[in-house]
Formats: sequence, C-alpha cells, structure tokens
Amino acid sequence: MRRWITKRWIIIVIAVVAIAAVGVGVRGAGAARRTGLEGLQTAAVVRGPLTATVGATGTVRANQLAVLTFETTGTVERVLVATGAIVPAGKQLAELSQSSLPAQIILAEADLVAAQRSLDDLLHSRLALAQAQQALANARDALKDAQRDLIVNQEGNRGTSDTVKGARARLAVARERMENAKSVYDHSSGDLADGGSKADAYLAYINARNAYNTALASYNWYTGHPTEIQQAQLDADAALAQAQVDDAQREVDRLKDGPDPRDVAAAEARVAAAQATLNSAWVSAPFAGTITRVDIKPGDLVNPGSVAFELADLRHLLVDVDVSEVDINRVQAGQPVSLTFDAILDRTYTGHVIEVGLVGASVQGVVNFRVTVELDDADASVRPGLTAAVNLVVEEIEDVLLVPNRAVRVRDGDRVVYVLREGLPQAVPIRLGVSSETDSQVLEGDLQEGDLIVLNPPAEMPEFGSPPPGSSFVRP
Repeated sequence: MRRWITKRWIIIVIAVVAIAAVGVGVRGAGAARRTGLEGLQTAAVVRGPLTATVGATGTVRANQLAVLTFETTGTVERVLVATGAIVPAGKQLAELSQSSLPAQIILAEADLVAAQRSLDDLLHSRLALAQAQQALANARDALKDAQRDLIVNQEGNRGTSDTVKGARARLAVARERMENAKSVYDHSSGDLADGGSKADAYLAYINARNAYNTALASYNWYTGHPTEIQQAQLDADAALAQAQVDDAQREVDRLKDGPDPRDVAAAEARVAAAQATLNSAWVSAPFAGTITRVDIKPGDLVNPGSVAFELADLRHLLVDVDVSEVDINRVQAGQPVSLTFDAILDRTYTGHVIEVGLVGASVQGVVNFRVTVELDDADASVRPGLTAAVNLVVEEIEDVLLVPNRAVRVRDGDRVVYVLREGLPQAVPIRLGVSSETDSQVLEGDLQEGDLIVLNPPAEMPEFGSPPPGSSFVRP
C-alpha cells in the first residue's frame, strides 16, 4: 500500500513539472513573439490619387543676359539709366561726347543722310523709268534703221524694176553724151593751153565722163550685191541695234513695277552701315529687360570693349536641371513643376517645362539630360543665382491602391511589404507602378484597401508568416 502511494506521488510530481514546462514554453514563445513585434509602426493600405514627380536641383537664371560694352573710344557724356531700371528694347543707355569720337563716326551722320536720300529716290523717283523708256525708243529707232540698211543693201532689194530701168536709161544717155563729147573733143583743133574751142570741148568731155561714171555706179549699185565685208558690217550693225533694244527693254521692265528689290536691298544696306557706325557713339539695350549693373560715370574715358552695363530679362526666369536617363523619357515640355528655395521660406512656386534636352551628357559614368523650367509666378524674392529644388510632375493618376515607399523591401529579388494578418507580419510580394516621393502605386499583389502594413520592418524580419503559394512577381 505504501509503495503504491509513493508511485502515485511520483507521477503527480512528474505531471506538474511537465505542465509547468509547457507553461514556461508557451510564455517563452509569447515573449519571443512580443519581442519580434516590439516597436513596429503600421499604416493602412489606402486608395486614392498619386502624383509622380522627378526631383532635381538647379540654379535660377534670366531668360536673357547681356554685358553691354562700348564699340569705340571716347568720353562718356551722359549715363541715362541706373541699376534696377526697366528699359525697352532699343533704349539708349549712355552716350559719348561727339567731340571725343573718331572722325569716321562724326562723318557717318553725313553718310547716313546721303544714303537715306539715295534710298528715297530709288523708292519714289520716276526719273529712272522715264530715262529708260526714252533710251528704249531711241534704241528701237536705231534698230529700224539698221534693219532697213541690211534689207535694202541685199541684191534685188536695192531698187524696183522701174528704178533699174531708169538707171539703165540714164547710163545709156550718159554714155552717149560722153561719146559725143569725146568725138567733139577729138575733132577740135588748137592747143588746150590756148583756150578756145579745144578747151571747151575737153571740159565738156570731162563732165560727160563724170556723169557717165556716176550713172554707171548707180546702175551697178541697183543691180549689184554687198561685198563680204559690207555684209558683215550690215549684220553687225543690226545685231548691235537689237542688243541695245533688248537691254533698254530689260531696264524698262525692271523699273516699271518699282525699283529692283536688289537695288533697294543695297541702298538699305548702305543706310544700315552708316547708322551702325553712328550708333557706336552710344550704348543701347538690345532687348527689353532690367539694368542689373552700371559700370560707367560721366567723364569716364572708354575704349572698344569697355563694359558699360549688364542687362537681364527678369520677366522670364529659368532653371536648368539635370534629369537622369532613367527618368528623362517621362519628362515632356509643358509639364507642371513645383519649386522651392532655401532662401525663401514657406513658399512654393510653380512653373512648367519649356525644353527637354535631346542629347545626354555623361559625368563619371552617369548620363543626365538638361531640362529647362520656366517659373510662372516668380516675384521679387526670386533672383538669378538662387538654388532651386525642382519637382517635375511627370504623371497624375486617380483611384489607385497606394503603399508608403518606406514600407517596401526587396527579398529574393522581389519587392515585398509586410502585412499584419492575425496579429502577425506576413511578407506579401508586390509589383509597383508609378511612384511619388512618399507613396507608390500597387499594380499586383495580395493587398486590399485597409490592410495594415509594417512601415519599419527590421532588416531581418522574423518569419511569423510566409507568402501564399505562387505569390512571387518579377521585380519591375
């Protein structure tokens, strides 16, 4: 009996120890679990809009900036603007004393007057056209004469049949008179030196012979043709007269509808050249802007290249930023931009992309593209030279499932988030889409709106849960 009681107590003690050990184990496991979850922060998965941005930094610059210098030597007579003045394009800013200018600049004023007068005559005077028309009329008359001579002098064209008959009859009469006169002379007596009938007969014969030669020449001309030399001269005279008519006609055609544009351009160039020479006596604003620096005073002696002013177009302020090749294809002209400045607290400015570089530049193996942004609401606080933090809005989407970026981890090549399920974190693979600075779009994954995900999972998360079978995605 006593031995049985002893055995019974031994069994009871062993059972109590076993139960205590199980309790200790359970408490240890719970402590272990509590230790793994201590300090974890969670947030609910939400659905809403997402604005994707690309961040960069850059320096503010003016749309246009020019350092204005003198083009000649001289003494500054007047300075017409001060720093901060807003000037239109072409505004005269400073002038040199005329007495201190080189001679060619002083004489440029006379050259300008002459060039302008010549241009005005070219544009408005009709004298040149009238002279060209008169020259054309004279050339046409000369051509008619040359063509008539060419035709008339050809064989068969020198006279009509009646004219030829008349010339032949005059030649016959002249021959008969010459022969009669010679016969009288031959039968006359006496000495020519003594005068008398012999001398009279001789003179009559000479006159008759001359008349015959004239009649013969006339007959031969009417019935003959030009020599080779004569024909060449006639052809040349006609060709020259025709060329003169053509030249005169071209001149009339050139002037009848107004002056030749090339002549006008040449005259305008002479005016511009004289004006440019004269303009070197002062400094003018090449574009509208603000005077940001004045480096001269009246009485200063200046030389070509001496700096006078700095002019900037502050109405349009730009920021150039470098965007990585990874993001450049998401950036387009016209996209909205937000900008902040370290020098301007509690103020965010807006702008838009105006230019996207087409060629990247590699610096230490990193390829970036230049993107230019224009500020839309710049005020007096924004100045060239300030450093700007720029966020380019590359995409805006609505009603998408969002997770905080800080909750995303990479495990075995997949992006995962840890979701609290039944009080324990479970790794859930996901595939992401568009991202902002704080959140990312979930394209695929076993997530629902309202799921609690761990924001600060440790580097080595205890495996309290495992992803569902087949829940693995290729990393985007």
